[in-house]
Amino acid sequence: MTTGARQHSHADLPLPEQDFVDAAYERLDALRASYRDRQGRVHSTHGVGNAQAWTEREALSAHLGEMAARLEGVEERLVFGRLDMVDASTRHVGRLSLSREDGTPLLVDWRAPAARPFYQATSAEPDGVVRRRHISTRNRRVTALEDELLDASGAEGLELQGEGALMHALSEARDGRMGDIVATIQSEQDRIIRASDKGLLVVQGGPGTGKTAVALHRIAYLLYAHRERLERSGVLLVGPSRLFLRYIEQVLPSLGETGVVSVTMGDLVPGVHARASEDEAVARIKGLPAWAAIIKEAVRQLAKLPKGDQELRVWNRTVTLTQADVEGARRRAKRSGRPHNVAREFFARELMDVLALRLAREAGDADSEGHVDPDVKRSWLIEIRDSVDCRRAINTAWMPTSAQTLLRRLYARPEVLASANRRAKSPLRPDELALLVRPRSAPWTISDVPILDECEELLGPMPTTSAPTQKADAAEIERARAAIEGQNLGGGIVTAQMLAEHTAVQETWTPLAERAAKDRAWAYGHIVVDEAQELSPMAWRALLRRCPSRSFTVVGDLDQRRGSKRPGSWEKALGPAARAFAAEYALTVSYRTPATLTTLAEGVVARAGAPVLYPMTAVRDVEGCYRVTHVEAPEDATASSRSTDPLWEAAHQAQQVAEERLDREAGASRGRVAIIVGAQRARAWGADVDGETALSERVALLSANASKGLEFDSVVLVEPGEIMSDGIGDLFVALTRATHDVHVVHAGQLPAGMEEW
Repeated sequence: MTTGARQHSHADLPLPEQDFVDAAYERLDALRASYRDRQGRVHSTHGVGNAQAWTEREALSAHLGEMAARLEGVEERLVFGRLDMVDASTRHVGRLSLSREDGTPLLVDWRAPAARPFYQATSAEPDGVVRRRHISTRNRRVTALEDELLDASGAEGLELQGEGALMHALSEARDGRMGDIVATIQSEQDRIIRASDKGLLVVQGGPGTGKTAVALHRIAYLLYAHRERLERSGVLLVGPSRLFLRYIEQVLPSLGETGVVSVTMGDLVPGVHARASEDEAVARIKGLPAWAAIIKEAVRQLAKLPKGDQELRVWNRTVTLTQADVEGARRRAKRSGRPHNVAREFFARELMDVLALRLAREAGDADSEGHVDPDVKRSWLIEIRDSVDCRRAINTAWMPTSAQTLLRRLYARPEVLASANRRAKSPLRPDELALLVRPRSAPWTISDVPILDECEELLGPMPTTSAPTQKADAAEIERARAAIEGQNLGGGIVTAQMLAEHTAVQETWTPLAERAAKDRAWAYGHIVVDEAQELSPMAWRALLRRCPSRSFTVVGDLDQRRGSKRPGSWEKALGPAARAFAAEYALTVSYRTPATLTTLAEGVVARAGAPVLYPMTAVRDVEGCYRVTHVEAPEDATASSRSTDPLWEAAHQAQQVAEERLDREAGASRGRVAIIVGAQRARAWGADVDGETALSERVALLSANASKGLEFDSVVLVEPGEIMSDGIGDLFVALTRATHDVHVVHAGQLPAGMEEW
């Protein structure tokens, strides 16, 4: 219960707690400067003398740079809470832990056990807390206080104040980027954030329930609680779009964490950047688990037996490569269990050895027992390597192949794909195979990427002719470990292996997150997936191989799933990842969306035959938050450009009304407005589906799918019937993006339930 309400104006400043906030920022600034100054002084020392000194310099420099970067990402709302305990002690809670110069605690990190009562204590179970204070700040100034009295028996002498931190935060105008919720985390959210990292944890949450914010704060918490393990292995965050990743990119740095790898499924495989859209039916086929068997058979067919023995020219001699030679080498290479391109090296080496021995014996270079001197054999190997006939014969029998080459061949040559499908016991029907045919030059789509990843896994890396990277030997690794441990730098992002390799090649040190993003085979310690309801079985296979420990946080809403087939449970939606399922949490309180809009959205999808699986309860409502405007427009207006479409003029007018309201209530140019349209109209109107301007401009024109995960003060919804034709989940998304109001503009028929408001 919040006790004692008192309003403060800026004229009343400084408010109580300002002195403490000033002291905390002063300490933060001093630490930032100290780390950068020390790093600069370390760099001015060149480690003259020996490799150990150079290694120690690099270890210390990387550590200081890492610590400075964490502190530099933290600025707004450094301090946001205070706990007054029954033993008369106080704890200030903030974004990170700070100590005074003498080592005494100044600020408690929100993730620390000592801060747990700030989120979990109640009047029924106060956990030793007398008063919990929420401190609101802006630009390092205290703007409001809210007190909760949890144990009245210890309240003597306390001055109680309040404004409502959560409701104040909800009423703030949007600024185009997602903000953190660290100061207003609710009890049900805190339990999820601090839950075990063992197995796959599902966070189901409807629009506005804070599921994405919970996932991001969970990353920050896990990096705090398991820093040594996760900074060694890394954390991968998979978002639904590049626009979404830009929307959330400031949250983790503001919490003091900078080393997370953030990608979309389209960018999961290094070197592949999928952007092209795709028909829903084709995307569904490409997501089927059958591809695992199909690709396996396609790779198997890459190694081919010659039709018979082959006469090969080597320098001035002729040598026979028999079919039995090739068959035996192929059998032994496949038995190794290595990926195709790696096993091919064994295959080629064995055939070259066979040919070298055969040439040496035919030339009389063998002793009486048939043995050949190693130096003689090496000379013949050089001749074989230079022989065009030998290279052609070996490559024809076992050609190294890249993932992109293989998949392009399967799409462009229907008979090759059909053959692999038959050998995999025909999991795809002929009509499904026909939908997959496309030219080799076609761009990659997001649903291609998991199949490409399967190809990469079975093929392995292509042989390279470039000079091998210098690897650190055991002595270098041990020296690096000694440098790190000797300077008490353990638990940081720099490992002994990384530092040793850096020392070996004397290059600029690369952060772990950057190294992991470039390495397809990197094994992450934890993976967070947002909008996970959209992932196909093949996508889950790609993610599972990136996290051997099966430590996942999976966030999404089954009711927002695209397409016509919605799974009835998360265990069904997870596909092969269901084996790692450990727990499910459901967030059912919508903090963002007004009650009128949540009720409307749930009613519309129910009338369409898809009632929500997880009904929501909104904590607030906004009077007059839903309006409808009918426009006279021709039936073919969907394909019209904005300049000739009457609906655009009506949408533009609705947008201007929304901007005028924001100017009055939030201030000039503050707040955000979205114009949301269906997929076809988005293309005709030039909507910003990649988010190049959507987060920086006050007004964003987006498709419903591109708006997923985002929030705006006002939404102008154009032709909801068109959006529903893309999928009922898209309409559910579009109706729930606004924190204040939705204005529907339409010429066609409205979906059932929308006209009644």
